[in-house]
Amino acid sequence: MNRRTFAEVEQQPIAHPRPIELYVFLDPLCQDCWALQPILRRLQVEYERYFTLRIGLLTSLPKMNYKALPLVDDACEESSAFEKAHPAFPSIAIKAAEFQGKRAGFKFLTKLFEYSFLKSRNVKSFAVLVEIAEKLNLDKQEFISDFFSKNVLQSLQVDLHLAKEMDVVKSPTFVFFNENIEDEGLMVDGSYSYEIYEQILEELTGSPIIRDRAPSLEELFSRFEMLATGEIAAIYGVPEKESERELKKLLLKQEVERIFINDKVLWRKR
Repeated sequence: MNRRTFAEVEQQPIAHPRPIELYVFLDPLCQDCWALQPILRRLQVEYERYFTLRIGLLTSLPKMNYKALPLVDDACEESSAFEKAHPAFPSIAIKAAEFQGKRAGFKFLTKLFEYSFLKSRNVKSFAVLVEIAEKLNLDKQEFISDFFSKNVLQSLQVDLHLAKEMDVVKSPTFVFFNENIEDEGLMVDGSYSYEIYEQILEELTGSPIIRDRAPSLEELFSRFEMLATGEIAAIYGVPEKESERELKKLLLKQEVERIFINDKVLWRKR
């Protein structure tokens, strides 16, 4: 593995279209799914030229009490909805955010993980989910309207149908498909080391895969907003001390802020 420095930001040309479809099935209330985030983000930074990422949500809709949800034609008024909570609400909210763009949905998922596992907020609460939407500068009224609509349930049903077709029964689960439509997908459930996912990508492409050069720190934070020191060090292939030194330079420039949550040190773009 060649050592990369923070100055090496030149991008290598894309040799061919993305030959792999990668489906990642997640449960937004699953701690293992949250722990998988650094691996998924690193794959995007280093090898996104090789795959198209699709996020699927695993939510047990048949067990939902529809009368408890503000999703029927004569839905409860918005004021009373803010007092409600339900285990399916996080998935519904992610889909509602996704209606404002795929990137908005992915950012909502990331922020939801932060609220749930770092800030210990109740993300099953409708009020907390609206707060997340506001933090991300989503259109609040559009988010609430989509959350109330039946379109989100239909979108979740599509995810469940895909999961059933692929025999996915737990989260997190990765399913890789290559260019040959006659080949079955390769399913990997649970969490593994980063090198395992690299190996799978290489096997499916049928040739050595080449890492993209890492973006600048500024570009990295524009994309992912909040990152841990170790996560950044892994992306750049440098020791954590060097990573922290570069982050402190941005801190002095007031371009990032350092956050301490539950004994974890995180860095966020200002």
